[in-house]
Amino acid sequence: MNCERMYNEKSDTMQNERLIFQVDAFTNEPFKGNPAGVCFPGKEMPREWMQNFAAEMNLSETAFIWKGSGYWNIRYFTPSSEIPLCGHATLSSGHIMFSTGIAGKNETILLSSLAGMLEVRLADNWVTMNFPSYGLVQAEIPEELCLHLGVTPKEFHNTAHGWAFVLLGSEEEVRSLKPHFDALRNSPWGDLIATAPSSDPRFDFCVRCFAPAVGINEDPVTGSAHCALVPFWNKKTGKQGFTSHQVSPRGGILKVSLHGDRVEIAGQAVTIFKGELTL
Repeated sequence: MNCERMYNEKSDTMQNERLIFQVDAFTNEPFKGNPAGVCFPGKEMPREWMQNFAAEMNLSETAFIWKGSGYWNIRYFTPSSEIPLCGHATLSSGHIMFSTGIAGKNETILLSSLAGMLEVRLADNWVTMNFPSYGLVQAEIPEELCLHLGVTPKEFHNTAHGWAFVLLGSEEEVRSLKPHFDALRNSPWGDLIATAPSSDPRFDFCVRCFAPAVGINEDPVTGSAHCALVPFWNKKTGKQGFTSHQVSPRGGILKVSLHGDRVEIAGQAVTIFKGELTL
């Protein structure tokens, strides 16, 4: 059977079923990591429908996937808005496609997103995603931001994908952060990455991510943040590959590496439930 026929038969099966899944991403344990919705509506749906469905799911992100011409289309929605790229929802989508047989174990999945074409593959039970690398521009540390965070960062940067980025002095400082979310939401720093070297020798750095600007006070595990974290820590250390520990209450582990202007992000995932769309 040729690859094109296999692709059509697999995708047609998924289209006919019109399924929704919930997956815990960047973990191998249920109820850890970052939960995401993965919806296969069978065809492109109106943006308002996808936004309403994401609000109904009430997860930090829900991915919607439908068949393209030799690739798949993917869109990401929070309960309140569409975003161009989401790591844990992409990982969850790849996990479902590999685990259900929609994609073969040795296949590279091509996903057309608002952030460009993404590649997803499976290796040693880890789903690996190929994402763009985002640069950072260092700037003076805003005094008002220090008040919102309750701590003075060592460095402040703006990332190419519109996030604020702070380097703190220790993992303890990252873990003990208690941001004033209402103040951050109405500030220029409503999407914020906080990082520091890890105090655990198993990991290279730790991170927490806050996004009150899009209705998510704290994201449990944030794959897309590593598009900026990996080039940042590459410049700090000279290393190409890292193990990242997101130290949110649910927690998550990521294997990440820099490849030119691309970042590879790998993680594991667990399917929590599967349902059938009736709309």
